[in-house]
Amino acid sequence: MGRFDGVLFFADYDDTLYNSAHTVAPEDLEAIRYFMDNGGYFSIATGRAHRTFTPQIEKEGLLFNAPVVLGNGAAIYDYAADRYLLDSRLPSAAPAMLAELCERFPALGFEAYHGEDIYVHNPNRVTREHLAKVGGTQISAAIPDMPTPWSKAILQQDQLYLEEVQAHLLSLWGDQCEAIFSNRYLLEVTAKGCTKGAMVGKVADLLYIDRKDLYCMGDNQNDLSMLALSAIPFAPANCAQPVRDWGARILGHCDDHAVAQAIQILDSIY
Repeated sequence: MGRFDGVLFFADYDDTLYNSAHTVAPEDLEAIRYFMDNGGYFSIATGRAHRTFTPQIEKEGLLFNAPVVLGNGAAIYDYAADRYLLDSRLPSAAPAMLAELCERFPALGFEAYHGEDIYVHNPNRVTREHLAKVGGTQISAAIPDMPTPWSKAILQQDQLYLEEVQAHLLSLWGDQCEAIFSNRYLLEVTAKGCTKGAMVGKVADLLYIDRKDLYCMGDNQNDLSMLALSAIPFAPANCAQPVRDWGARILGHCDDHAVAQAIQILDSIY
């Protein structure tokens, strides 16, 4: 029997486990290994898609032993079995929706994810910086020429502009999709009900984890749905203000091994 038997810990990736130096610290990896060696389930819930997350596994020596939540809740992928457990799609009307949004908000750029490909419309500074960080290559195409279905779309501009976009999108299509900020410049659009929290809950159920033994850690608004499930909702000190205001338990900065700090707290509980 391990001290963490029946315990599941999900961490966000970018700016939580993956730090501002664009790496995962050895201290965090050591803590995760300790957690797993003592019976715990550890996994990652990320906005990254399969294509942009998978290279990180070898590059950073990532450790996890439970299915991963991808695409901000668009998918659950079991790397041990090398298959999707859930792979959602935006509604077939998504291209028409985005075309209308882009006509109304002409400064808007976006990425659309189809299979392993990333299609871009009106790429801007945010688009270029985002793709440089996650390592994705892009295919520029007119919206009608982008193949469907899409697993998700990422809308890109500054926050005030995106807040107007979000309000308009949800007023028209809020019954069909989610639109949640993953940072100030990225508004993630997934199918209705496909959030990090919903998918983390599904993984917990798959592993027969009691909610009192489920822990999550994240830094931004797209993490709030999974933090709401967490017995202790952890956040790094660099988290967005809405996460702080919501009431997450604030630990150290992601550059100061916040994930390892959370595991140290779990070590004191169990």
